[in-house]
Amino acid sequence: MRRALVLVSARCAALALLLSSCAWGGADEGGGRLPAAPTGVTAAAGSATSVHVMWNAVATDRGIRVYEVYRGPTKVKEVPGSAHMVDVAMLRPSTSYAFTVRARDTDGRLGPPSREVRATTPAAVAADHAAPTRPGKPHGRAVGSRAVQLSWSRATDDRDVVSYDILQGDTKIHSVGGNQTATVVTGLRPGTRYSFTVRARDAADNLSPATEAVRITTPGTDDGRGTAPTGFRASTHREDGAHHLDLSWVPPRTDGVVTEYEVRLDGRTATSLVYGGNAPRERATYSFYLGRESGVSHRVRIRGRLPDGTWGGFSAERTVTTGARR
Repeated sequence: MRRALVLVSARCAALALLLSSCAWGGADEGGGRLPAAPTGVTAAAGSATSVHVMWNAVATDRGIRVYEVYRGPTKVKEVPGSAHMVDVAMLRPSTSYAFTVRARDTDGRLGPPSREVRATTPAAVAADHAAPTRPGKPHGRAVGSRAVQLSWSRATDDRDVVSYDILQGDTKIHSVGGNQTATVVTGLRPGTRYSFTVRARDAADNLSPATEAVRITTPGTDDGRGTAPTGFRASTHREDGAHHLDLSWVPPRTDGVVTEYEVRLDGRTATSLVYGGNAPRERATYSFYLGRESGVSHRVRIRGRLPDGTWGGFSAERTVTTGARR
């Protein structure tokens, strides 16, 4: 049964999902592996002349030295491997742009480009010197030892608020659209006290004053509940004389898109899957072959790789039995 499970799990292309072994770049001339293409890439206008680009960390044994950000075929930014976001400035208003990201490892090898994402800058506003009002004081809570959830009340502007900047201390760490008043910040350290503020930005790049700070201390240990998939369900069905395991879950709420998951079956990794296209943000589903024997019980749970490159917590564990009536 194990052999059959591995064979069927390897059919990653059939569902537009790729096994982790399919997600890495090809070998370079020296026989090593290139870094993978970054996943979870998003782009959103920060103002009439800037776009905020984010992506998930690329996991590699050799480490990532830099990420290269491209606007069309042109490299426009290069950021350290510890960073997973950047603001691309000096753009034109009312213009659509396409961005990709590539990872370069510590040996200098450049991986393939990510999928292309697009963002359109809003129209310029002539002679707009009025900054948005200060957003309401943010509220927050730790969700596990490596993430916090933040929310704030809306700012107002004589035109429109285009985006909100989230700052950790004096450093901008994230940006969200002007219609969004909550986010999750990941990649934090356990047992650490953090201070966050929020600023509003309009199309003319006028910035509001920063909010009062909200201070949050992450717990010293991580039980994983805040970064685990929720609503996890498992069942089996019979097809062509064989039993299949059907899974569904709600992805963790994170600061980016979760594109990779690990499925544990009876305490061992059954399959690791990576979405080749747009990863689901609401409920996700996956199904794979279990075997032909009825009356066999299995324990199953799932976890996702967070945008900062670390694994989140495991979902609740479910038990299923092949051939059992629902």
